[in-house]
Amino acid sequence: MAAAETSLSITEAGGELRVGIAGPLTVEAVGRLDRQFREALAASPRQVVIDATGITALDSAGAWILRRTSDGFAGRGIDVRLDGLQERYRALVEKAFVPDPDAPDGEERPNPVLLVAARAGEAMFTMAHVGRDLFGFFGLTIVSLLGIFTGRTKLRFIALVSQLEYVGLNAVGIVSLLCFLVGVVLAYMGSLQLERFGAAVLTVNLVGVSVLREIGVLLTAIIVAGRSGSAFTAQIGTMKVNQEVDALETLGLSPVDVLVLPRLIALFIALPILVFIGDIAGLAGGAMIAVLTLDLTIQQFLVQLKGAVDFWDFGTGIVKAPVFAYVIAVVGCHQGLQVSGSAESVGFRTTKSVVESIFIVIVLDALFAIFFAEVGI
Repeated sequence: MAAAETSLSITEAGGELRVGIAGPLTVEAVGRLDRQFREALAASPRQVVIDATGITALDSAGAWILRRTSDGFAGRGIDVRLDGLQERYRALVEKAFVPDPDAPDGEERPNPVLLVAARAGEAMFTMAHVGRDLFGFFGLTIVSLLGIFTGRTKLRFIALVSQLEYVGLNAVGIVSLLCFLVGVVLAYMGSLQLERFGAAVLTVNLVGVSVLREIGVLLTAIIVAGRSGSAFTAQIGTMKVNQEVDALETLGLSPVDVLVLPRLIALFIALPILVFIGDIAGLAGGAMIAVLTLDLTIQQFLVQLKGAVDFWDFGTGIVKAPVFAYVIAVVGCHQGLQVSGSAESVGFRTTKSVVESIFIVIVLDALFAIFFAEVGI
């Protein structure tokens, strides 16, 4: 083979190191002679002459090892001369590049602190833009809702009933089950702590107030955001991918009137009902633990509950439900209309709608809690 014919001679005399190469200096020869080239680099002569007269063929690997050897000596301040290289190979050797692992890569690395600050700033601007777009879409839906009362917009009753069945009736099971289990956990853990102070009966107060004021409405809203809000985004997003939304606009129909309003009104009606059902399920879970672990009867549980809660404990949760429903529906439909036309975009927007809905719901719940505390409710 050609690689077996290539030879490398290294001689040193009078402070001059002569490296002679004979035969084709190709990738096969480089792999075999690399160790000898490295041994030559270990020497420290005053001058180095690389005799390339005998090179009969040269590829990029051979040019690379010539350049590496030459630059290795030159980098230590040793005079290097390349003799006898045929003119047709000189351009290849000149273009060969040997990166220095110790040399800076020429790209300035940003300060990690500044990088974190830049990303935080970018995230804040992104959130501001999302908030602006959502605020504009809120206004558009309000205008469309007002159009129903003025007769300018037609309410699609069949679509409304269909969405009511999906977001309301079909969600009763999962909402009831999860709220019941949360009531069980809340009552059980509360009773374990209150028994230490001889106040286990106050577990009824704990369950009643927490479920009616916060847990019931918040847990139901989160379930609906993950179930119905994501479905709104996926349904409208798929229609956007299939150009069905464009077809509606071509027919002179507003996507907001046809697609958004039935879902918005359905969730606006269904969520308060689901919250009521969730409250009953949560209290039922607490009652079960009270009967099983606290030796209370159902009548005693109800009497203690009546003294622990009042109308506004229940009313605060019901008041928040329509607001949360409006937010979940608007965010889900808005993200669906933002789908750019690919299956990946549908998945991204669906995830984003759930995250945004839950985030806004929790923020609004905190604001409601502060407001009700300030007004004494």
